[in-house]
Amino acid sequence: MSNTMKTLAVAGAVAAALSAHSTAANAASKEKCYGVALAGQNDCAAGPGTTCAGTSVTDYQGNAWKLVDAGTCADMELPAMADGSERMGSLEALDRDLPA
Repeated sequence: MSNTMKTLAVAGAVAAALSAHSTAANAASKEKCYGVALAGQNDCAAGPGTTCAGTSVTDYQGNAWKLVDAGTCADMELPAMADGSERMGSLEALDRDLPA
């Protein structure tokens, strides 16, 4: 193997390691926020009746979550519920807006 190939192999390994570290750091700055995803736009398991990402069937489904920037979940502006009460995200599953 030539020196150029060895250099490229080492550079590729370093780039891959840095990329993995960056992804882990990015994931650490996110948190699950329940009740903020639109129908079909949730991130993984959305409670009973769903299996994984994109399987929620109701907008703002209380047991469906989406990854959001850490510290922003409860501050997200969402449309009011049908009865006019305020709708907010939560760090725990909610019992509202569940499919029938």
